[in-house]
Amino acid sequence: MLSNRSTASSHAESDGEVTQYLTFSVAEERLAMSIDAVKEIIETPVVTRVPMTPDYIRGVINLRGNVVPVIDLGARLGRGPITLTKRSCVVLVEVRVGQDGHVLGMLVDEVRNILEIPFEDIKPPPEFGSEIRTDFIEAMGRVDDVFVIILSVDHVLSMQELAALRKLSQEAAPSGTDVEP
Repeated sequence: MLSNRSTASSHAESDGEVTQYLTFSVAEERLAMSIDAVKEIIETPVVTRVPMTPDYIRGVINLRGNVVPVIDLGARLGRGPITLTKRSCVVLVEVRVGQDGHVLGMLVDEVRNILEIPFEDIKPPPEFGSEIRTDFIEAMGRVDDVFVIILSVDHVLSMQELAALRKLSQEAAPSGTDVEP
């Protein structure tokens, strides 16, 4: 599953470079994603629930005039919905579908820090033993003596789900508002 990292990985391997990952918590589990996908981290805003959407779609937010869908990452990963606390936040990410990029928010329990993980400490995802769907896992990053699950942001949502999010955002946007799901 390291295919979407192949160019960066071979470059990092040859130069001995490290890759940066944003780490965060969901249901007391430490997860990570490539810092390259992260656009912004914001405090949890008012989220407008949209009827008849899957449970893991928390709703939409108004981000500087744009309607942005918010995914409850706890619910999406089968951990149950996230209970909002002072530390909860929304990580805005860009998800690629073909040549198009779409911004969406991922609600997490807490953002931890940015880790630099050397290429030699990045391992392929396990074939079994994880409670997270294996297509959601890009790799496992070894930090000290523990592994951090590195999510594949582009796979956390399927293409059909992205199309549904785009339609949802367009339907929720007031007329004359730019929509960027």
